[in-house]
Order: sequence, then structure tokens, then C-alpha cells
Amino acid sequence: MQLDTLIVNFQNKDEKAFEALYNMYSESMHGVIYNIVRDHDIAQELMQDVFIKAWNKADSYNAQKGRFFTWILNIARNTAIDKTRSKSFKNSSKNLNAEYFVDILPTHESLNDSTDAIGIAKFVTKLAENCKKVIELLYFKGYTQKEASEALDMPIGTIKTRNRNCISELRQMVLE
Repeated sequence: MQLDTLIVNFQNKDEKAFEALYNMYSESMHGVIYNIVRDHDIAQELMQDVFIKAWNKADSYNAQKGRFFTWILNIARNTAIDKTRSKSFKNSSKNLNAEYFVDILPTHESLNDSTDAIGIAKFVTKLAENCKKVIELLYFKGYTQKEASEALDMPIGTIKTRNRNCISELRQMVLE
């Protein structure tokens, strides 16, 4: 079945379309969510929440505004970020062991292996260093633009401009 047909069927609440899209995208969504929350159980739970949210908001998807994958990816990313900002997540993070903190400390590598969960690492690695840093913080580590601005010691306007330009550059690479 064609992707466009699957999406229309999904929007019409067809459970088989839901299952097919879930099978197509669940691994990628789990990878993105895990990269933000750093807990497999929470990532699994949130990934299921993402698909329920997508199911409930299916009529808000508009193919004219972008790809279905991008739409559901944004739902996944926002859901994971919302979770990390929740009080329960912050309280549970206080009891984490030292291994967790070693794993999240910034490394000299610009991107980690789990970035490739959505198959874009090969493109991101081709970007200029300043783009890699911005993309990594905003999309793979779940930073807000303000947090990225502080982490990189750059004005927020510069972060926004670089983000827009770098995403545009990535889009061109993917389309080539």
C-alpha cells in the first residue's frame, strides 16, 4: 500500500493503517525519544503515547505543510521534551546513578551513535562544525533555543538563524 493511502486511511481511523505506520516509524521514534529521555522504559511508554496522540490528532496532519514522518517526529520530540520538564521526571532523575551522568556528559564527538536511529547522522556529519553543534543540541539532545544559546555562548538570534540555515542545508543534502 502506498504511503499516501496509508496516511489517508490512518486519518480515517483505519486500525490496519495505524498498525502499518506504527511498524514503519516506531523504531525511529523510539530512537529520537530515547536520545532525549535516556531511559528505555520511559522511551517505550512515550513512543506509544506519541502514536496515540497522532491517532487522535490525525486530522491536523496536512501533507501540504510537510512529510508525515516529520509531523510525527515533531510530536515525538515535543512529547519527550515535555516529559523531561515534568516534575515526576525531574524527581526521578535525582536518584540516578553515576553511570547515567557519565553517559550524558558532552563528548568530543559531535554526534553519538543513537543519532542514526532516524538515518540522518550521515548527513549531519557532512555539515560545518557550527551547524553540527546547533543541530545536535536542538534536535538530538532536546535543548530549547534559549538553552542552546547559553550552552554555546551565542545570542539566541544567531542560534535561530543557524538552525534555519542548517536545516535548509540538511534538506538539500537529503533531496540530492
